[in-house]
Amino acid sequence: MSTLEHHTPGSGPVDEHGQRPLVSVVIPCLNEEENIEACVGQALRAMSDAGIPGEVVVADNASTDRSAALAAAAGARVIHEPRRGYGSAYLAGFAAARGTYIVMGDADLTYDFNEIPRFVAELDKGAELVMGDRMGNIQPGAMPWLHRYVGNPVLSGILNGFFKTGISDAHCGMRALRRDVLPRLDLRTTGMEFASEMVIRAGKEKLRIAEFPIDYHPRGGESKLNTWRDGWRHLRFLLVHSPTHLFVLPGALLAALGLIITAVSITGLEVFGRRWQLHTTVGGSMLMIVGVQVVALGLCAHAYGAYFMGEKDPWFDRMRARFRLEHGLMLGMSVTLAGLITGLVILAMWIQNGFGSLSEERMAIVATTGVTIGLQVIFSSFLLSILGLRRIADTGS
Repeated sequence: MSTLEHHTPGSGPVDEHGQRPLVSVVIPCLNEEENIEACVGQALRAMSDAGIPGEVVVADNASTDRSAALAAAAGARVIHEPRRGYGSAYLAGFAAARGTYIVMGDADLTYDFNEIPRFVAELDKGAELVMGDRMGNIQPGAMPWLHRYVGNPVLSGILNGFFKTGISDAHCGMRALRRDVLPRLDLRTTGMEFASEMVIRAGKEKLRIAEFPIDYHPRGGESKLNTWRDGWRHLRFLLVHSPTHLFVLPGALLAALGLIITAVSITGLEVFGRRWQLHTTVGGSMLMIVGVQVVALGLCAHAYGAYFMGEKDPWFDRMRARFRLEHGLMLGMSVTLAGLITGLVILAMWIQNGFGSLSEERMAIVATTGVTIGLQVIFSSFLLSILGLRRIADTGS
């Protein structure tokens, strides 16, 4: 018997008979009165035909049509999440789900809920997250050309490059997971980037991930997806969760390029058939300073994730085990001292010339750059140490 209830975060994991269903099919819903009955009915029939004890939880996301009532009439347990957003709806649905397994699917008829037994079978085999792969089975008119050949491949490729998940279709909306892994995933995002967050955190937590092909059908009704806005939100989420790719690698590249440019200018080497003068030195200096600062920001971002967000970060853990505050201070002081010595040499040359004209502009830029970078390293090392105080306070080590 269906119930239409308001969601409360503390709602129990068992039904009115004290029993826990094996599967909770969670469906987010925003104004899907054209499709929701068919989705709920298909999911319930698929579980019944396969002998799987289960329920359908529809997370109504403040629909202004009859979606909630129709879902309840079709046999779903409806919970209400007034805060709009794909992630908000799923978080509410997960909190209300009673099943040992959770199967996710959209309310627009794009996914075939008859696939539920296959997802359950993979979970029974030991998988902790099961992903559908739509890309080889997209029905005509189901996915825009831009999404199929540009958006999804690019975003999935970036996600795999950053986090090594090995998933072919990282944004497939039909997936399943074990309910007991939700605390480890610690999902928080409220928008469409929720799909990426789940995969990223699954990769970081080293969950056992399975994937198999599924069909993707044309949706019923009007799409809620905004290509550019939601695409940017996915990309932004990928970048901010990978400080190495957002900060450390670009910063190191800028610093290395600046060092090469400055060295070519100072030594007078010919490149592309000419010698590069003062303006080239200025450019190289700028690249080195900016590069070092960006790397420092990346290290601080890693520290923030490890110390304040509790994220597993093997790369940062290895670096933290090898290098301490004193190492950063020694490096920074050495670079600062080298810059000061270069400045003193220039001063001595000026005094020797009777405080007359002095054509050592490039060396002066090098000296200033050394002092600037050295101070950046010193104070960034202190900032990393301050961030590390959170770890000491939490662990006592």
